[in-house]
Amino acid sequence: MVPGLHMLKALWAYRYFVWSSVLREFHGKYRESLLGAFWAVANPLAMIVIYTVVFGQLMRAQLPGREQTPFAFSIYLCAGVITWGLFAEMLSRLNGIFLEYGNLIKKSNFPRICLPAIVTFSALVNFSIVFGLYLVFLALVGHWPGWLLLAVVPLLVLQVLFTLGLGIFLGTLNVFFRDIGQFTGIAVQFWFWLTPVVYVFESLSISARNILQYNPLQSLISAYQTIFLDLRVPDFYSLIPLAVLTCFFLVLGAWFFLARVGELVDEL
Repeated sequence: MVPGLHMLKALWAYRYFVWSSVLREFHGKYRESLLGAFWAVANPLAMIVIYTVVFGQLMRAQLPGREQTPFAFSIYLCAGVITWGLFAEMLSRLNGIFLEYGNLIKKSNFPRICLPAIVTFSALVNFSIVFGLYLVFLALVGHWPGWLLLAVVPLLVLQVLFTLGLGIFLGTLNVFFRDIGQFTGIAVQFWFWLTPVVYVFESLSISARNILQYNPLQSLISAYQTIFLDLRVPDFYSLIPLAVLTCFFLVLGAWFFLARVGELVDEL
């Protein structure tokens, strides 16, 4: 608890540094482009259109019982892809964050925990743009979730904390064992296909479902899809294993980071 409070105090003291870094990253993406930040909207908009027009029509038959719901598979697919994208972006960047900012770590004296915070807020900024467009899409097709949007908040908090704990642990470990970064990239690709994002969990065989139920993100992605497609509150009890795992990785990540933070400069 004490180390955790210490890190929170350090983040609060350097909050302006964190936020300015997030803004600098966002503007830096589009600084040299003619249309600038327009691409921050155009790219996710293109993704939603592709999923709606192509995948949504071709794979509609995979959602039996929802034939009367317009764009049912598009709603289902985007709910999974958008939230998975937040997880994948955070984890991939956290995995190499200390290597990415190696020169800054060597030259400047600041709390190293600021770097995972920068990644987290940057990913949330990108997510908010895509998620906002998704909500516009839901409103246009007459599938607005209404007050159920409030149920997204605890899911999002749980997801961010889980990814943060796992990412800090892997990012710190990657400084000392560089193969971790390569392995994580491959593992995330397999993890995606072992999660019900582009297929329906109930359509799998019983043996496959028995195996995939141990995937900690299966219940989380399904909860998002339940909110946006079925327009009902998800089963929060199914998220208890993920919540326990989140606490484990937060403690493990904080402990390993604090134990090795003094050695980061030497390894970099």
